[in-house]
Amino acid sequence: MLWYSVAYYLPNPPETMVMAKVLDFPGALSQGFDLWDARRVIASALEDLAQVQLEEGRALPLPDPQAEDDAADLIERMPLSIVVKQS
Repeated sequence: MLWYSVAYYLPNPPETMVMAKVLDFPGALSQGFDLWDARRVIASALEDLAQVQLEEGRALPLPDPQAEDDAADLIERMPLSIVVKQS
């Protein structure tokens, strides 16, 4: 299982969306209505991007446990577990 660093940017004003970005997986970016929703949709986006990478024969980017973003309000590690389908 791979663990990626996800940064969350909390809204200001509070009525706007929570942004989420996987710092060590280029292109993995999403938003949610609240932190719970942002966690859910970024996990789905990460899984979908990883699946496409593998289907195209490309390696997944290696997680960087030191990934950080000073602008983020919260950074947490998120697991990626996918099943590779054989045809």
